[in-house]
Amino acid sequence: MFSLLKDKTVLRRDILASLVVFLVALPLCVGVAVASGVPAELGLVTGIVGGIVVGCLPGSSLQVSGPAAGLTVLVYSAVQEFGLGALGAIVLVSGLLQLALGAVGLGRWFRAISVSVVQGMLAGIGLVLVLGQVYAMADLPQPSSGLDKLAGLPGLAVDIVTSGTALTAFLIGAGTVAVLVLWPKLPAKFRVVPGPLAAVALATGVTVAFGLPVAKVEVKGLLESISPPGLEDFGALGGMAAVGTILAFTLIASAESLFSAAAVDRMHDGPRTDYNKELMAQGVGNTVCGALGALPMTAVIVRSSANVQAGAKTSLSRVLHGVWLLLFAALLPAAIGIIPLAALAGVLVHAGCKLIPVKDLAPLWREHRGEAVILAITATAILVTNLFEGVILGLLLAVVKTAWEISHLNVDVRELTGGRLVVSVSGNVTFLRLPRIMEQLEELPKDRPIELDLSEVRHLDHACRISLENWALRHNDAETEPVRMRGPAPTAPATAGAARLEESVPGTRPKAGAS
Repeated sequence: MFSLLKDKTVLRRDILASLVVFLVALPLCVGVAVASGVPAELGLVTGIVGGIVVGCLPGSSLQVSGPAAGLTVLVYSAVQEFGLGALGAIVLVSGLLQLALGAVGLGRWFRAISVSVVQGMLAGIGLVLVLGQVYAMADLPQPSSGLDKLAGLPGLAVDIVTSGTALTAFLIGAGTVAVLVLWPKLPAKFRVVPGPLAAVALATGVTVAFGLPVAKVEVKGLLESISPPGLEDFGALGGMAAVGTILAFTLIASAESLFSAAAVDRMHDGPRTDYNKELMAQGVGNTVCGALGALPMTAVIVRSSANVQAGAKTSLSRVLHGVWLLLFAALLPAAIGIIPLAALAGVLVHAGCKLIPVKDLAPLWREHRGEAVILAITATAILVTNLFEGVILGLLLAVVKTAWEISHLNVDVRELTGGRLVVSVSGNVTFLRLPRIMEQLEELPKDRPIELDLSEVRHLDHACRISLENWALRHNDAETEPVRMRGPAPTAPATAGAARLEESVPGTRPKAGAS
């Protein structure tokens, strides 16, 4: 990096890119913190750590870390259940787990998580985020569960129509969403200012100019907001609910960061990501954030793509973006206090909608229907239950689907001269397909010589082997020649009296009596 920085062009690009990322990150850091139920400054603390600390560590040189909308739902639930003090302890332990996972080389294995599960997770988070922030756009409290949020929408609509204050706040939030949607369609000279900053700035300007009676961000001060967790906070982590929350933080933050790294690598021609080092860098960042009592962090694709598109060449840009956040939080904290909460809620509604892969659903259903079902079930489970249980269900479904798909087999029955039947089985014979193959075998006549050919079987599990040997032993009548089997050699000696598989090699003649 330092050799590149000797190039004044590279240095200038990195500085300009850092300013762009800072302007994108500022409203998102504050918005994620407010939506998570914590002081706004804690979002800035996480952004500062993500820039200055994680930015100096190896892993991915261009992706940017900070508080993410994807963790808002989980953080809010954790704060409501365990309290703000315990949040720091949860984040710290999650960071240590990420460090351990990266140290033992498991970083690259997070790439093996089914894409449909990840998309379902993001879609579920997006749904819960949108449903919750719609209430915040009207300056009204949001229900706790996803189903309650959904069921409360008619009442929310009535409150907005009948209350002047709620209507005013909602219009500010809706205007913020409209600016974010229209901003990419404006001429390039306008888009020099990032959309989130422009939307929040316009909403704030209108609120101040007309003196609108809407709720604004509460400001405590940077140092006053930092509250390291105490021993009693760590003591609250012994229950299963806390353990599940820690695992959910670790899994989701790690997966989101590493998937973001893979996406960022496709955007530039620079050095590729070392996934284990990147996971350890995220672990260091979350450990520091936890020690400061701040929000958890992940690598964020919105900020990372802004960094690449702005022309960044080295990690200096992400470090400097953290410096700008620190200077803003230290020198201009009062500027946060004039931002309307409805505008920040509008930013997060827009971010939540972008988490839902609407455009991908139809092609996915046409080409990979099973993956589309897993995506939908994962998202629905997150909405109905919680984030951790929804993701676990999605992972289990992905494993079951894969196991079912790889256990394909084909059963072919041929009749030879003399009335002998040859039953050829090919593919993977596992317990998942055992009922089917046994039904077909039991339909065969009992008064004909039968040979069961397993030489084309790629895998034969223990349960199927035992069932096939028992069927071969008992199927034919006493006066009929016993069923003969040939195929893979048994993994253990056959029991006395049981039918044995005759070992065969492809391309050689079967043993005497085989056809």
